Amino acid sequence: MGIEYSRLGPDARRQIRQKFQQEQREKAKASKYGNVKTQRKAEKELITFDSQKEARRYDELMFELKAGLIRDLRLQPQFTLQESYKTYDGKRVRAIRYVADFSYIRAGALVVEDVKSKATKTAQYQMKRKMMMDRFGIEVEEV
Repeated sequence: MGIEYSRLGPDARRQIRQKFQQEQREKAKASKYGNVKTQRKAEKELITFDSQKEARRYDELMFELKAGLIRDLRLQPQFTLQESYKTYDGKRVRAIRYVADFSYIRAGALVVEDVKSKATKTAQYQMKRKMMMDRFGIEVEEV
């Protein structure tokens, strides 16, 4: 048994719409893993990170960069794990890419880092991490 929306008065309809819109906004704000997007001011722009933990790691790496301990710091570097291709029947299969959180050079060696919690170590992430080792010989460091 329910109440038909069309039989409600204008005030009741407005209240229902407002409540629905509020619930939609709250759902949109909540992230899958409970992380909070965080911003940091770089030289000329604002950088938005997926989590506070990732933003703190950026702060640490910027300190090391300024101290000369690392060089060539990159945010969100992409690695192509498998090129795109076309099947025999002409369908295009997209490339498989891995996007790390950070990469940099320390003591002449490339370091690739991903800021992870237990919840974000998905099967897809673990597969791509193995492919990074197989394809490039790079072990992704989890921070």
